[in-house]
Amino acid sequence: MTFRHLLAAAISLLLSAAVLAEPGVSDKEIVLGQSAALSGPAKELGSEMRSGALLYFEQVNAGGGVHGRRIRLQTLDDGYEPERAAANTRKLIEEEKVLALFGYVGTPTSLAALPLFTEAKVPFVGAFTGAQALREPFNRYVFNVRASYFDETEKIVEQLTTTGIKQIAVFYQNDAYGKAGLAGVERAMTKRGLKIAATATVERNTVDVAKAVAALSATRPDAVVMVSAYTSVAAFVKGMKKAGSAAQFHNVSFVGSRPLAAALGDEGVGVAIVQVVPFPWSGTLPVTREYQAQARAAGAKDFSFTELEGYIAARVLVEGLKRAGRELTRERLVTALESLSRTDIGGFQVDYSSSNHNGSTFVDLTIIGRGGKFLR
Repeated sequence: MTFRHLLAAAISLLLSAAVLAEPGVSDKEIVLGQSAALSGPAKELGSEMRSGALLYFEQVNAGGGVHGRRIRLQTLDDGYEPERAAANTRKLIEEEKVLALFGYVGTPTSLAALPLFTEAKVPFVGAFTGAQALREPFNRYVFNVRASYFDETEKIVEQLTTTGIKQIAVFYQNDAYGKAGLAGVERAMTKRGLKIAATATVERNTVDVAKAVAALSATRPDAVVMVSAYTSVAAFVKGMKKAGSAAQFHNVSFVGSRPLAAALGDEGVGVAIVQVVPFPWSGTLPVTREYQAQARAAGAKDFSFTELEGYIAARVLVEGLKRAGRELTRERLVTALESLSRTDIGGFQVDYSSSNHNGSTFVDLTIIGRGGKFLR
Protein backbone atom coordinates (compact mmCIF):
# COMPACT_ATOMS: atom_id res chain seq x y z
CA MET A 1 0.00 0.00 0.00
CA THR A 2 1.43 3.39 -1.01
CA PHE A 3 1.79 6.34 1.35
CA ARG A 4 -1.10 8.07 -0.48
CA HIS A 5 -3.37 5.08 0.15
CA LEU A 6 -2.34 4.92 3.80
CA LEU A 7 -3.02 8.64 4.21
CA ALA A 8 -6.45 8.33 2.58
CA ALA A 9 -7.32 5.38 4.82
CA ALA A 10 -6.21 7.28 7.92
CA ILE A 11 -8.28 10.32 6.96
CA SER A 12 -11.29 8.10 6.31
CA LEU A 13 -10.94 6.49 9.74
CA LEU A 14 -10.61 9.89 11.41
CA LEU A 15 -13.73 11.17 9.66
CA SER A 16 -15.67 8.05 10.63
CA ALA A 17 -14.56 8.41 14.23
CA ALA A 18 -15.60 12.07 14.25
CA VAL A 19 -19.07 11.18 13.02
CA LEU A 20 -19.43 8.32 15.48
CA ALA A 21 -18.34 10.65 18.29
CA GLU A 22 -21.08 13.17 17.46
CA PRO A 23 -23.93 12.92 19.98
CA GLY A 24 -26.93 11.02 18.61
CA VAL A 25 -25.15 9.76 15.52
CA SER A 26 -23.85 6.24 14.99
CA ASP A 27 -23.09 4.32 11.84
CA LYS A 28 -26.67 3.02 11.64
CA GLU A 29 -28.80 5.39 13.71
CA ILE A 30 -29.80 9.00 14.37
CA VAL A 31 -31.27 9.62 17.82
CA LEU A 32 -33.65 12.54 18.42
CA GLY A 33 -35.12 13.63 21.74
CA GLN A 34 -38.61 14.82 22.61
CA SER A 35 -40.28 15.94 25.82
CA ALA A 36 -44.07 16.02 25.59
CA ALA A 37 -47.23 15.43 27.59
CA LEU A 38 -48.09 11.74 27.37
CA SER A 39 -50.07 11.83 30.61
CA GLY A 40 -52.31 14.34 32.38
CA PRO A 41 -55.00 16.68 31.02
CA ALA A 42 -52.95 17.64 27.92
CA LYS A 43 -51.87 14.10 27.00
CA GLU A 44 -53.72 14.06 23.67
CA LEU A 45 -51.56 16.92 22.44
CA GLY A 46 -48.30 15.09 23.11
CA SER A 47 -49.62 11.78 21.86
CA GLU A 48 -50.84 13.24 18.56
CA MET A 49 -47.69 15.29 17.93
CA ARG A 50 -45.56 12.20 18.55
CA SER A 51 -47.70 9.82 16.49
CA GLY A 52 -47.68 12.20 13.52
CA ALA A 53 -43.90 12.47 13.61
CA LEU A 54 -43.50 8.71 13.92
CA LEU A 55 -45.65 8.18 10.83
CA TYR A 56 -43.03 10.00 8.78
CA PHE A 57 -39.94 8.73 10.59
CA GLU A 58 -41.14 5.16 10.12
CA GLN A 59 -41.83 5.89 6.45
CA VAL A 60 -38.24 7.13 6.07
CA ASN A 61 -36.81 4.16 7.98
CA ALA A 62 -38.73 1.73 5.79
CA GLY A 63 -37.00 3.29 2.80
CA GLY A 64 -33.53 2.81 4.25
CA GLY A 65 -33.31 5.83 6.57
CA VAL A 66 -31.28 8.97 5.94
CA HIS A 67 -27.91 8.23 4.32
CA GLY A 68 -28.27 4.68 5.60
CA ARG A 69 -29.15 5.64 9.17
CA ARG A 70 -32.50 4.90 10.81
CA ILE A 71 -34.17 7.61 12.89
CA ARG A 72 -35.08 6.86 16.50
CA LEU A 73 -37.26 9.29 18.46
CA GLN A 74 -36.69 9.06 22.22
CA THR A 75 -39.76 10.57 23.92
CA LEU A 76 -40.03 11.40 27.62
CA ASP A 77 -43.28 12.34 29.34
CA ASP A 78 -43.40 15.77 31.01
CA GLY A 79 -47.14 15.92 31.77
CA TYR A 80 -47.09 19.48 30.34
CA GLU A 81 -45.14 20.70 33.38
CA PRO A 82 -42.05 22.93 32.91
CA GLU A 83 -39.98 21.40 35.70
CA ARG A 84 -40.35 17.91 34.25
CA ALA A 85 -39.58 19.23 30.77
CA ALA A 86 -36.34 20.79 32.04
CA ALA A 87 -35.32 17.53 33.73
CA ASN A 88 -36.17 15.58 30.57
CA THR A 89 -34.12 17.98 28.46
CA ARG A 90 -31.06 17.52 30.67
CA LYS A 91 -31.46 13.76 30.43
CA LEU A 92 -31.88 13.80 26.67
CA ILE A 93 -28.81 15.99 26.16
CA GLU A 94 -26.49 14.65 28.86
CA GLU A 95 -27.46 10.97 29.17
CA GLU A 96 -29.26 10.02 25.96
CA LYS A 97 -26.88 12.28 24.00
CA VAL A 98 -29.38 13.04 21.24
CA LEU A 99 -28.39 14.81 18.04
CA ALA A 100 -31.31 17.24 18.24
CA LEU A 101 -34.49 17.97 20.18
CA PHE A 102 -37.73 17.71 18.25
CA GLY A 103 -41.46 18.26 18.63
CA TYR A 104 -41.67 19.62 22.17
CA VAL A 105 -45.27 20.35 23.13
CA GLY A 106 -46.17 23.63 24.81
CA THR A 107 -44.84 27.09 25.59
CA PRO A 108 -43.94 26.70 29.28
CA THR A 109 -42.21 23.39 28.63
CA SER A 110 -40.29 24.70 25.63
CA LEU A 111 -39.20 27.79 27.53
CA ALA A 112 -37.96 25.61 30.39
CA ALA A 113 -35.77 23.80 27.87
CA LEU A 114 -34.57 26.96 26.09
CA PRO A 115 -31.52 27.86 28.23
CA LEU A 116 -30.44 24.23 28.41
CA PHE A 117 -30.34 23.43 24.71
CA THR A 118 -28.96 26.89 23.89
CA GLU A 119 -25.99 26.42 26.20
CA ALA A 120 -25.40 22.91 24.85
CA LYS A 121 -25.82 24.12 21.23
CA VAL A 122 -28.40 21.45 20.44
CA PRO A 123 -30.86 22.13 17.57
CA PHE A 124 -34.47 22.50 18.74
CA VAL A 125 -36.82 21.81 15.85
CA GLY A 126 -40.57 21.89 15.27
CA ALA A 127 -41.94 22.67 18.73
CA PHE A 128 -45.72 22.69 19.06
CA THR A 129 -45.95 26.31 20.25
CA GLY A 130 -46.29 29.71 18.64
CA ALA A 131 -44.65 31.65 21.47
CA GLN A 132 -42.77 34.80 20.52
CA ALA A 133 -40.08 33.99 23.08
CA LEU A 134 -38.88 31.23 20.74
CA ARG A 135 -38.73 33.74 17.88
CA GLU A 136 -37.35 36.89 19.50
CA PRO A 137 -34.54 37.34 20.14
CA PHE A 138 -33.16 35.22 17.31
CA ASN A 139 -31.69 31.92 18.51
CA ARG A 140 -29.40 29.99 16.16
CA TYR A 141 -30.59 26.65 17.52
CA VAL A 142 -34.38 27.18 17.38
CA PHE A 143 -36.23 26.25 14.19
CA ASN A 144 -39.95 27.00 14.26
CA VAL A 145 -41.99 25.19 11.63
CA ARG A 146 -45.42 26.62 12.48
CA ALA A 147 -46.83 30.15 12.48
CA SER A 148 -46.66 32.24 15.66
CA TYR A 149 -49.41 33.08 18.14
CA PHE A 150 -49.14 36.65 16.86
CA ASP A 151 -50.05 35.33 13.41
CA GLU A 152 -52.92 33.29 14.82
CA THR A 153 -54.45 35.97 17.03
CA GLU A 154 -54.13 38.54 14.23
CA LYS A 155 -56.22 36.22 12.05
CA ILE A 156 -58.86 35.81 14.77
CA VAL A 157 -59.17 39.52 15.52
CA GLU A 158 -59.22 40.36 11.81
CA GLN A 159 -62.05 37.88 11.25
CA LEU A 160 -64.09 39.20 14.18
CA THR A 161 -63.64 42.91 13.55
CA THR A 162 -64.37 42.68 9.83
CA THR A 163 -67.77 41.27 10.77
CA GLY A 164 -68.41 44.19 13.13
CA ILE A 165 -67.51 42.51 16.44
CA LYS A 166 -65.52 44.74 18.79
CA GLN A 167 -66.45 43.54 22.30
CA ILE A 168 -63.80 40.83 22.54
CA ALA A 169 -62.80 39.15 25.80
CA VAL A 170 -59.89 36.78 26.45
CA PHE A 171 -59.87 33.57 28.50
CA TYR A 172 -56.30 32.38 28.95
CA GLN A 173 -54.13 29.89 30.77
CA ASN A 174 -52.21 31.60 33.56
CA ASP A 175 -48.72 30.79 32.32
CA ALA A 176 -46.29 31.62 29.53
CA TYR A 177 -48.55 30.07 26.88
CA GLY A 178 -51.67 31.95 27.90
CA LYS A 179 -49.80 35.22 28.30
CA ALA A 180 -48.22 34.80 24.86
CA GLY A 181 -51.70 34.45 23.34
CA LEU A 182 -53.01 37.38 25.37
CA ALA A 183 -50.15 39.54 24.11
CA GLY A 184 -51.07 38.57 20.56
CA VAL A 185 -54.70 39.60 21.03
CA GLU A 186 -53.66 42.89 22.64
CA ARG A 187 -51.34 43.58 19.72
CA ALA A 188 -54.04 42.87 17.15
CA MET A 189 -56.62 44.94 19.01
CA THR A 190 -54.26 47.90 19.47
CA LYS A 191 -53.53 47.83 15.76
CA ARG A 192 -57.24 48.54 15.24
CA GLY A 193 -57.58 51.12 17.96
CA LEU A 194 -59.49 48.73 20.23
CA LYS A 195 -59.10 47.38 23.77
CA ILE A 196 -59.86 43.95 25.18
CA ALA A 197 -63.26 44.04 26.87
CA ALA A 198 -62.34 41.71 29.78
CA THR A 199 -59.95 38.90 30.72
CA ALA A 200 -60.10 35.82 32.94
CA THR A 201 -57.67 32.97 33.63
CA VAL A 202 -57.40 29.28 34.43
CA GLU A 203 -54.43 27.47 35.95
CA ARG A 204 -52.51 25.03 33.76
CA ASN A 205 -53.67 21.39 33.94
CA THR A 206 -56.89 22.30 35.80
CA VAL A 207 -60.55 22.80 34.86
CA ASP A 208 -61.38 25.25 37.65
CA VAL A 209 -63.17 27.75 35.42
CA ALA A 210 -66.09 28.85 37.61
CA LYS A 211 -64.59 32.26 38.43
CA ALA A 212 -63.65 32.88 34.82
CA VAL A 213 -67.17 32.01 33.65
CA ALA A 214 -68.71 34.30 36.25
CA ALA A 215 -66.38 37.18 35.38
CA LEU A 216 -66.70 37.02 31.60
CA SER A 217 -70.39 36.13 31.34
CA ALA A 218 -71.16 39.23 33.39
CA THR A 219 -69.47 41.46 30.80
CA ARG A 220 -71.55 39.97 27.93
CA PRO A 221 -68.78 39.90 25.31
CA ASP A 222 -69.65 39.34 21.65
CA ALA A 223 -66.67 37.00 21.30
CA VAL A 224 -64.11 35.28 23.51
CA VAL A 225 -60.62 34.38 22.34
CA MET A 226 -59.45 31.33 24.30
CA VAL A 227 -55.80 30.49 24.90
CA SER A 228 -55.69 27.25 26.87
CA ALA A 229 -55.75 23.47 26.40
CA TYR A 230 -58.79 21.43 25.43
CA THR A 231 -59.91 20.27 28.89
CA SER A 232 -60.17 23.74 30.41
CA VAL A 233 -61.55 25.27 27.20
CA ALA A 234 -64.31 22.64 27.04
CA ALA A 235 -65.23 23.32 30.66
CA PHE A 236 -65.23 27.07 30.03
CA VAL A 237 -67.39 26.94 26.90
CA LYS A 238 -69.93 24.69 28.61
CA GLY A 239 -69.98 27.00 31.60
CA MET A 240 -70.47 30.11 29.48
CA LYS A 241 -73.33 28.54 27.53
CA LYS A 242 -74.98 27.40 30.75
CA ALA A 243 -74.69 31.00 32.00
CA GLY A 244 -76.60 32.14 28.90
CA SER A 245 -73.69 33.59 26.91
CA ALA A 246 -74.24 33.99 23.17
CA ALA A 247 -70.59 34.86 22.50
CA GLN A 248 -68.59 33.46 19.62
CA PHE A 249 -65.74 31.27 20.84
CA HIS A 250 -62.36 31.30 19.09
CA ASN A 251 -59.25 29.24 19.89
CA VAL A 252 -55.62 29.31 18.91
CA SER A 253 -54.32 26.07 17.40
CA PHE A 254 -52.63 24.69 20.51
CA VAL A 255 -56.00 23.94 22.09
CA GLY A 256 -56.03 20.47 20.50
CA SER A 257 -58.79 20.44 17.91
CA ARG A 258 -59.80 16.78 17.90
CA PRO A 259 -59.90 16.27 21.70
CA LEU A 260 -61.72 19.62 22.09
CA ALA A 261 -64.44 18.57 19.66
CA ALA A 262 -64.79 15.26 21.50
CA ALA A 263 -64.96 16.95 24.91
CA LEU A 264 -67.58 19.48 23.79
CA GLY A 265 -69.84 17.08 21.93
CA ASP A 266 -72.97 18.82 20.64
CA GLU A 267 -71.98 22.01 22.47
CA GLY A 268 -68.97 22.38 20.20
CA VAL A 269 -70.95 23.33 17.10
CA GLY A 270 -69.77 26.74 15.90
CA VAL A 271 -66.65 26.92 18.08
CA ALA A 272 -63.79 28.27 15.93
CA ILE A 273 -60.14 27.21 15.89
CA VAL A 274 -57.25 28.77 13.99
CA GLN A 275 -55.02 26.15 12.33
CA VAL A 276 -51.37 26.39 11.29
CA VAL A 277 -51.32 23.36 8.99
CA PRO A 278 -53.47 22.49 5.96
CA PHE A 279 -56.84 20.78 6.36
CA PRO A 280 -55.99 17.11 7.16
CA TRP A 281 -59.07 15.75 5.38
CA SER A 282 -58.30 17.54 2.12
CA GLY A 283 -56.79 15.68 -0.79
CA THR A 284 -55.58 18.82 -2.54
CA LEU A 285 -51.98 18.92 -1.30
CA PRO A 286 -49.42 16.12 -1.62
CA VAL A 287 -48.49 16.41 2.08
CA THR A 288 -52.05 15.79 3.26
CA ARG A 289 -52.51 12.89 0.83
CA GLU A 290 -49.28 11.29 2.01
CA TYR A 291 -50.18 11.85 5.66
CA GLN A 292 -53.60 10.28 5.11
CA ALA A 293 -52.06 7.24 3.42
CA GLN A 294 -49.56 6.72 6.24
CA ALA A 295 -52.22 7.22 8.93
CA ARG A 296 -54.56 4.71 7.28
CA ALA A 297 -51.73 2.21 6.91
CA ALA A 298 -51.10 2.57 10.66
CA GLY A 299 -54.76 1.80 11.38
CA ALA A 300 -56.05 5.32 12.01
CA LYS A 301 -59.80 5.83 11.72
CA ASP A 302 -59.60 9.63 11.54
CA PHE A 303 -57.11 12.43 10.98
CA SER A 304 -55.88 15.27 13.18
CA PHE A 305 -54.45 18.77 12.85
CA THR A 306 -51.92 18.11 15.61
CA GLU A 307 -50.86 14.79 14.12
CA LEU A 308 -50.43 16.45 10.72
CA GLU A 309 -48.29 19.13 12.38
CA GLY A 310 -46.05 16.41 13.80
CA TYR A 311 -45.86 14.79 10.37
CA ILE A 312 -44.91 18.07 8.64
CA ALA A 313 -42.36 18.99 11.32
CA ALA A 314 -40.76 15.56 10.89
CA ARG A 315 -40.57 16.09 7.13
CA VAL A 316 -38.82 19.42 7.64
CA LEU A 317 -36.29 17.91 10.01
CA VAL A 318 -35.60 14.98 7.69
CA GLU A 319 -35.01 17.36 4.79
CA GLY A 320 -32.41 19.06 6.95
CA LEU A 321 -30.81 15.71 7.82
CA LYS A 322 -30.62 14.79 4.14
CA ARG A 323 -28.96 18.08 3.23
CA ALA A 324 -26.51 17.79 6.12
CA GLY A 325 -24.96 14.77 4.41
CA ARG A 326 -23.37 11.61 5.68
CA GLU A 327 -20.88 13.45 7.93
CA LEU A 328 -23.69 14.51 10.24
CA THR A 329 -23.14 16.89 13.18
CA ARG A 330 -25.34 19.31 15.08
CA GLU A 331 -23.71 22.28 13.38
CA ARG A 332 -24.08 20.72 9.94
CA LEU A 333 -27.78 20.15 10.70
CA VAL A 334 -28.23 23.81 11.65
CA THR A 335 -26.55 24.96 8.44
CA ALA A 336 -28.58 22.49 6.38
CA LEU A 337 -31.88 23.66 7.87
CA GLU A 338 -30.90 27.25 7.14
CA SER A 339 -30.60 26.26 3.48
CA LEU A 340 -34.34 25.49 3.31
CA SER A 341 -35.21 28.73 1.56
CA ARG A 342 -38.72 28.76 0.07
CA THR A 343 -38.82 25.00 0.27
CA ASP A 344 -41.93 23.10 -0.78
CA ILE A 345 -42.84 20.39 1.73
CA GLY A 346 -45.61 18.73 -0.24
CA GLY A 347 -47.46 21.99 -0.75
CA PHE A 348 -46.61 23.43 2.67
CA GLN A 349 -44.04 26.19 2.28
CA VAL A 350 -41.07 26.54 4.63
CA ASP A 351 -38.63 29.43 4.43
CA TYR A 352 -35.46 29.57 6.55
CA SER A 353 -32.22 31.51 6.29
CA SER A 354 -29.18 32.25 8.43
CA SER A 355 -31.10 35.12 10.06
CA ASN A 356 -34.65 33.73 10.05
CA HIS A 357 -35.69 30.43 11.64
CA ASN A 358 -39.46 30.96 11.44
CA GLY A 359 -40.52 28.55 8.73
CA SER A 360 -44.16 29.46 8.14
CA THR A 361 -46.83 32.11 8.66
CA PHE A 362 -49.65 29.91 7.33
CA VAL A 363 -52.93 30.23 9.25
CA ASP A 364 -56.43 29.02 8.43
CA LEU A 365 -59.81 29.30 10.14
CA THR A 366 -61.95 26.28 10.96
CA ILE A 367 -65.08 25.63 13.00
CA ILE A 368 -66.49 22.56 14.68
CA GLY A 369 -69.58 21.28 12.89
CA ARG A 370 -72.15 18.66 13.82
CA GLY A 371 -70.85 15.29 14.90
CA GLY A 372 -67.49 16.81 15.80
CA LYS A 373 -66.57 17.28 12.14
CA PHE A 374 -64.42 20.23 11.15
CA LEU A 375 -65.44 22.78 8.55
CA ARG A 376 -63.42 25.48 6.79
